[in-house]
Amino acid sequence: MQAPVPWSLAWREDGELAIQDRFDLLQSLVSSETAANQCSLIAAVERLPMAELSSLGLGSLTRLCA
Repeated sequence: MQAPVPWSLAWREDGELAIQDRFDLLQSLVSSETAANQCSLIAAVERLPMAELSSLGLGSLTRLCA
């Protein structure tokens, strides 16, 4: 699994990473980190607002989370 390319990340108007890129980045980090670090990354995925996660919908999933 490849991580998102840093220069192609999308940013929201409030300066935060766009939800799709944040989700992809967390997914790639979870799969590549040690077991000791995976728990905090999984907790970060779980803290993503449900409204944002539901906007990911099947049509907009990237290859990282498909």
